[in-house]
Amino acid sequence: MATYALGVSAVLLAIVMGTLVNGLTAFFVPMETAEGWARAEIAGINACGLLGLAIGSVTTGFMASRLGMRLTGIISACAVGGCLIAASQATSVWTLYALFLLAGAIGGGLLFAPVFAYVGNWFPKAPGIAIGIAAAGQAIGQGGIPLLAAFLIESLGWRGAMLTLGLGTVAVLVPAASFLREAPPQPASSLPSGGIPPAAAIPLLSLAVFFCCACMAVPLMHLMPLIESFCIPPTQAGGVMLAMLLAAVVGRVAYGKLCDSIGAIRSWMIASLLQTLGVLAFTQFGTLRAFGLFGIVYGFAYAGVMTSLLVTARELTPSRNKATWMGIVLSFAWLGHAVGGLQSAWLFDLTAGFGAGFALGAAAGVGNLAVVGILLWLKHRADDRSGFLLRHPQAVA
Repeated sequence: MATYALGVSAVLLAIVMGTLVNGLTAFFVPMETAEGWARAEIAGINACGLLGLAIGSVTTGFMASRLGMRLTGIISACAVGGCLIAASQATSVWTLYALFLLAGAIGGGLLFAPVFAYVGNWFPKAPGIAIGIAAAGQAIGQGGIPLLAAFLIESLGWRGAMLTLGLGTVAVLVPAASFLREAPPQPASSLPSGGIPPAAAIPLLSLAVFFCCACMAVPLMHLMPLIESFCIPPTQAGGVMLAMLLAAVVGRVAYGKLCDSIGAIRSWMIASLLQTLGVLAFTQFGTLRAFGLFGIVYGFAYAGVMTSLLVTARELTPSRNKATWMGIVLSFAWLGHAVGGLQSAWLFDLTAGFGAGFALGAAAGVGNLAVVGILLWLKHRADDRSGFLLRHPQAVA
């Protein structure tokens, strides 16, 4: 049952999060051409989905423990699929804003943090590798959904593609989620296992994930349009995204193992450094071959960011109501994604180029590195104190 739970969790993340996080990247140019909307207006649709994720992570994430994972997965699938079906008939960008906000809040916000807490409970002895495998499913979706959308758009137009994706989401996910079972209960504690008091850990985690995801969002949302700006067909640009995120599948599992070996915060620091450098490098290429080769390298390098972030959040949040605490922290991740994708689109409209947006994304990556460095220092202090108390138990008194 544990293997089935992990597999279905990976599929749920692949389709739901692949759609909400960067599935719209394939729709930028077709919507711009067909509807005459500005790039920033279209990016606003994705930003609303991510804002919905942030709101839903706080306001609906706590419900998952009451609903159970089976019902949570079914509701999430119906919300995302239904909103995509309705979006295919939308005649204004404001309608799309409202629909993606709803899909993010109910579809993604209800699912994301609870599913990782759920996976970790099935594999308490090796949560890093289990979370890495589940996160790898999300990486497959983030690469596969844009590529699938690109092919569907070529045949059916953007409206037909969105309708097909919505119907497929419901058809695949509802039956899969119907067979999920709850994980064995874990001992509850009001304190995190990482040793950093929640009053310090949660604000620092929230700030770090905001900067981290503001950096991450830039290539996830704008790499396809960047490649297409060199007159490369969208299906080939989608192929680069797929190659990058397939490399990320391997990377996420590898970083899950690294989290279990050297610690999640150290793994997060390594992945964040590689991500920040990679975002800056993307604007230095101009051919499909160069984008493809570097995309594979970058995909593996940055892949550990989300895995390490999730394992760190699981480690540093209290065991009691963990899904709720993780939802609060991860709401800042989706806010960061929304800001990162939107600022790049706004700067593109302002400058008619991608350089400024990618540079600002890298600056957010530097901010993330600074905050993760503070978390690492606090963890060292907590570990040193724990070691001292074990050697000198009389000091407790």
